[in-house]
This record gives sequence, structure tokens and C-alpha cells, in this order.
Amino acid sequence: MQTEDPGMKPNPSTAALQKEHRQLKERVQWLENMLHHVPAMVFTADQRNSQVSWCNAYMETFTGYTLTEMHTLGLEFFRQFIHPDDFEITRIAQESFQNNKNIFGGVTRVRPRGQRDWRWLVGLTIPFSHDEKGEVKDVICTFLDLTMAIDTHTQLADAMSEVLRRQNESLLHKLTFREKDVLALAVKGLNNKEIAQQLNLSRHTVETHRKNIRLKLKVRNTTELVTIARKIGFQ
Repeated sequence: MQTEDPGMKPNPSTAALQKEHRQLKERVQWLENMLHHVPAMVFTADQRNSQVSWCNAYMETFTGYTLTEMHTLGLEFFRQFIHPDDFEITRIAQESFQNNKNIFGGVTRVRPRGQRDWRWLVGLTIPFSHDEKGEVKDVICTFLDLTMAIDTHTQLADAMSEVLRRQNESLLHKLTFREKDVLALAVKGLNNKEIAQQLNLSRHTVETHRKNIRLKLKVRNTTELVTIARKIGFQ
């Protein structure tokens, strides 16, 4: 029975595979190390139950929670971390991906564990994996602490103004001409009967327009409707 000569060199193809494997391993380690040092929270989560499956080291440091704690708490982690008035954003994000939206962005207030003050984050979320039915299974999220932009006050103010301007234009384009007419009168305080008389429409038609406006602008009541309408430019 022949034994392999310990002094024999691996054939060229084996040596090439070993080198490629070593280089790939080094690249993966480098990428992982880079993600852990990115000055932003990066994590993946189950779209269906908001359970964090992976996060970078920066997120653990910023939030005060370990990955194991985040995973175990599931949705409760976000409930403890996000401001109560902003928590609704988690549901809206889930629904947006159920409606085939390919990116979701927003601004929210959060409070790291053990701290008193709330901090503002801006984040983007995109689908990361899909199940056998083609529905979003996991999402990858990136959140940046806005308080880190303290060296660019002027640029930050200009950027936020520009974002709001574009968002307002986008909302305005969702409305039909008639819906804009109804909204303009609603902002002035007219009720459905008065709007119907002004526009020579039936009260039922006005009610339908207002319902559609609320759906398009994603508001729940007249107070929210008037607030966002004024931001868009209706006075």
C-alpha cells in the first residue's frame, strides 16, 4: 500500500483552491469587521415578527442591548427602544412591504437603555430575503443618529427642508384636482355639507373624496388632515 510522501506538494489546482478559500475567508472577515465599525446601526430582522436576527457591534453599543436580548425580546425590543408616539412606524413599515414597497425610510426618536434623553434617528429599510411565496421574509435596516451631524448645521437644515419639500410635492401629486378642491375647503374649516354646496356636489361625493384623501395622505382624522394639508401648502 502506497503512502503519500509528506514532502509532496499539492497539485496546482488544489493550491489554487486553497489560496482562493483563504482570500475569501480574509475578505469575509474584513467585511464583517468593517460592518462592526460603521458609525450606524445595521441589522437584519424578520419582517413578520420584527425579531432582530443579526446586528453590528455599533448597534449593541448604541442601544445598550445585546443581540441575544434583541432577538429574545422581538417586537418588545422596539417597543422599549422607540418613542411611544413613533412606535406606529414599525407597523407602517411592515404594511409597506406587504404592499410590495421596495424601500421604506423614516425618522424616529429612540432612547438607549439607561439614558434619559431621546435621540433622533434617520433610517432606511429594504427587503433582504423572500419566502417560497415571494413575500418578504427578512429586511435589512440602517439607522444613523442625526445628532452625529453636529458639524454641519446649515447643511442639515437645508437637507431637511429639501426632503420635506419633495415629500410635500409627492403627496400633492397623489391627489386629483377635485380632491385638492375638497381639501382646500376642508382646511378653511368647511364641513362636508358646506363643501358640497360650494363645489356643487352631493354630500356623499364629498365624503368619498375626503375618505380617499385620508387614505392617500395616511391620516386618521380631520386634525391630522388639516395639519399635513398646511404642510403641503394649503392655507
